[in-house]
Amino acid sequence: MTHHETVPTDAGDARIAWHEAPAPRAVLALGHGAGGGIEARDLQALAAALPGRGVTVALVEQPWRVAGKKLAPAPKTLDTGWRGLWPALARPGLPVIAGGRSAGARVACRTGRELGALAVLALSFPLHPPGRPERSRADELLGSGLPTLVVQGGNDPFGRPDEFPEGPYRLAEIPHADHAFALPKRAPLGQDEALELLVDGVADWIGSLA
Repeated sequence: MTHHETVPTDAGDARIAWHEAPAPRAVLALGHGAGGGIEARDLQALAAALPGRGVTVALVEQPWRVAGKKLAPAPKTLDTGWRGLWPALARPGLPVIAGGRSAGARVACRTGRELGALAVLALSFPLHPPGRPERSRADELLGSGLPTLVVQGGNDPFGRPDEFPEGPYRLAEIPHADHAFALPKRAPLGQDEALELLVDGVADWIGSLA
């Protein structure tokens, strides 16, 4: 069952697309990146698969996307929008896992602990801008203070798995995938297989938390 909810925040109206599990044991809230919305293939794959595994998925559209703007605002404004919609994610007795892809993953890392999230799911965490490894954002990831799973494409220009520092988090690699978890045609892994790998890894990790 899918339904939408508009939530006012100090950064403008946000929107949640709810993908309900029949008998949920947790809520997974997922924000999108700075270059796209909740139509991203990884977010859609998780929203399609996890409700059948007992996890309600909330795909969150930040206010700037709801307003039809093309460019994401500053990180501080993204955090404001996320904080403002967080109360709408709370369901009685259900833990909420904060997550997102790219810029959305950074928001979840920065705010998860203060908001009372159970854990953080970071999809395609942008460890650094492409070609600029010296501009590391590892502090955000290492500072989440919560159980964290990073799912990263093997060829992500924003940070390949072997570039990530040691830390108190789990890292799952999707071989050959880029920042959008797209695979080149020559890859030995198919696109559907890659997304299955991603979904299975996330489902297993959530199962280990609750």
